[in-house]
Amino acid sequence: MHRSIHRILTSLAPVLIAWAMPASNADGGQSPPAVDWFTSHQGSREESHGHYILECEDGGFLQVGETGFVGSDARILVVKTDSAGVLVWKKEFGTGSRNMGNSALEVADGYLVCGMLSRNSAILKLAKDDGATIFQRTHDNGGADAFEHLASTANGVLAVGYRQAEDPNSTFFAYGRGQITFLDSDGEFLAGRSVDAHLSQAYRVQPTGDDFIIAGGTDDALEYGVIKVDALGKTLWSRTFGGSEEDHCFGMDLGADGSIFLAGHTLSGTANWDTYTMKLNADGEQRWERKQGNPRGFNPNYIHDETWGIKATPDGGCVIAAGTGDEYSYSECTAGVCSDQWEAYLVKFDAVGSVDWEATYRNQNGGDWAAEDLDLTSDGGAIVAVDDSSFGFLKLAPFLDPSDPVDPADLNGDGCVDAADVGLLLVAWNAPGGDINGDGNTDAADLGLLVAAWSPCKG
Repeated sequence: MHRSIHRILTSLAPVLIAWAMPASNADGGQSPPAVDWFTSHQGSREESHGHYILECEDGGFLQVGETGFVGSDARILVVKTDSAGVLVWKKEFGTGSRNMGNSALEVADGYLVCGMLSRNSAILKLAKDDGATIFQRTHDNGGADAFEHLASTANGVLAVGYRQAEDPNSTFFAYGRGQITFLDSDGEFLAGRSVDAHLSQAYRVQPTGDDFIIAGGTDDALEYGVIKVDALGKTLWSRTFGGSEEDHCFGMDLGADGSIFLAGHTLSGTANWDTYTMKLNADGEQRWERKQGNPRGFNPNYIHDETWGIKATPDGGCVIAAGTGDEYSYSECTAGVCSDQWEAYLVKFDAVGSVDWEATYRNQNGGDWAAEDLDLTSDGGAIVAVDDSSFGFLKLAPFLDPSDPVDPADLNGDGCVDAADVGLLLVAWNAPGGDINGDGNTDAADLGLLVAAWSPCKG
């Protein structure tokens, strides 16, 4: 972990203390979103660190992480707020020291929360109204192990994570062996499968039809890894991406057309850690990659830009959540802003990887912020999990048009439908890669839809 986990807690009160600080605008001149509100909720320990956030079906928000420090006194912490960030309930789980909360999944009758309890993979089901425990299960997959993320299946859930961790106290990359586990709807074990041949740590999973896309890091976090598995966990394909140095993959999401978005941070070809974002097609072939960082313009040799979350946007692009700051005795200040004050850092990319906008958001009272995750909200804005030594909830104003989805006929995601897309469709003939009508295959029906949607690029 390259960002200090010790933060200065400047305020426990749920007050508006956010400043929106646009770092730069894109060529298109789009403005970054303003702050609607910010609030913060603490656990019982000295510090609390969130790792995952989602907008709930009732319009409220759920954030998951831990309070305390793994290996010392940590407890899983789950916080539920209403749509304005007002606390509805919060719950803590675990005894001993090695407990962590990693993510959550909303189902019809509760919230499924996953992570680690006493160094074993854990899944809990909590009631929506008051957070009461419906069930709590642990599964020993071998050594120090944990569930990182969940996806619904026909029979329950698919949990992805790791086993045999070399660093059981890490809340991010534990240097383990990738593992996937099928559970029934009560959290009981059905089957497990190692994916260590492809992933040292399976970090995110998303369903795609009857199959699943799983992303994370390879051995020693040297590359981004992504695999597709079927409903039984059999690997259908595997891809790796990265450069000559460390590449840490911590975010993944799928677009409406099946595009795969990956995010994290890299040392490959950079002065220091920069955000590293890429878009793949549904078959795992890279469409573009972008490295972006140092939005405040300090000495790049000292700045860490670390991404932890990503969401695909309706326009075929994506938005990432990161932190930016330095970890050294060096410190530089410009116009009252200093490099060693961490700020939440968000970047919006369009369908072809151009920057629509980037912005940093900071605590005006001087404490550190870092964006740990985000979710898009039903009003076209976003909710951001902010680490300010507690669970920060940063609500951003609408910046998306939900009524403007990407055209599924735009197979290469360049914003138009033309001969390039025809070429991709023909390459994918009798396979899923050019499936426009969603029937699982690429054939004459899809070609007809592409022709009907014909809209060549201009210029």
